[in-house]
Amino acid sequence: MSLNTSVVNTSEPRFDWTQAEVKALFDLPFMDLMFRAQTVHRENFTPNEVQVSTLLSIKTGACPEDCKYCPQSGHYNTELEKEKLMEVQKVLEEAALAKEKGASRFCMGAAWKHPSEKDFPYVLEMIKGVKSLGLESCVTLGTLNDEQAKRLSDVGLDYYNHNLDTSAEYYDSIITTRTYQDRLDTLSRVRDSGIKLCCGGIMGMGEEQKDRVGLLRQLSHMSPHPESVPINMLVKVEGTPLENVDDLDTFEFIRTIAVARILMPKSHVRLSAGRQGMNEQTQALCFMAGANSIFYGEKLLTTGNPEADKDMALFANLGINPEKREEHSDAAVAEAIAAQVVQQEESKLFYEASV
Repeated sequence: MSLNTSVVNTSEPRFDWTQAEVKALFDLPFMDLMFRAQTVHRENFTPNEVQVSTLLSIKTGACPEDCKYCPQSGHYNTELEKEKLMEVQKVLEEAALAKEKGASRFCMGAAWKHPSEKDFPYVLEMIKGVKSLGLESCVTLGTLNDEQAKRLSDVGLDYYNHNLDTSAEYYDSIITTRTYQDRLDTLSRVRDSGIKLCCGGIMGMGEEQKDRVGLLRQLSHMSPHPESVPINMLVKVEGTPLENVDDLDTFEFIRTIAVARILMPKSHVRLSAGRQGMNEQTQALCFMAGANSIFYGEKLLTTGNPEADKDMALFANLGINPEKREEHSDAAVAEAIAAQVVQQEESKLFYEASV
């Protein structure tokens, strides 16, 4: 199947892309694909702005899931030190530091299959505290039930991250402790509660192109599309089953970014995990392909990420600026943290959490 690359109609998002159409996008000559993706990008976003997020692991290790890519899984020996749930004040201090370095969104990840009733109230306080700093809030906590989704919505959570990881057909080769439908059900509950979706996948896990096609098509059929679509390159960690998988071709990864941009024209497409292994030229091509969101800081949960100062230097070279949110003065940030700490102490939200 061929696609007309001379006329690009992107006035409205589509939710009916066929497998053949998505495959045809992947098959376009590289420069034609890049041109089409960049055209779509400029029709929907300020071309030289990138949304910047920081990700913090608020509870690390001992996860009961068996995701073959993940060093936090309790099924594998990756020598990752297990940590209890962080105290709320510490999380807010990290959020304030992220804001100071230019982040507009603060994401918190916990290595859980699902939140426990014991720990959930502390996560809700973290969300409220992050929002009081003027940051967008995002969490990834595993599967959710209806009540948990509603409670997250009630405290004003902006985004919930829950990736599909790969295609439905390849999924069982990567994870057996949670089904694809489990993930879709959680995404539906999040959407029904009024929270925005952050949902994407991981490339380079030994999947074939048809699986990348299937993943992106699945995401593009969600209505509305996920507001944030992270495209991750696998970070191979010693001790996980995927530590020796073959590397994915760099151009194929960039193609995946470009196709995601075309299929979901109004979504932020995030160049996510794996950036530490990419040179500046590769990252620049990803931005050219339509990526307009990144995580920055020293870590993505437990794996390395380019340091913030290095990212800002790359932005300067490319003429890219971080997206801005409503600004708060330093005094207002300090006041917000202090107020949140007082509230936590009064409600006895400091505690000794178990792993």
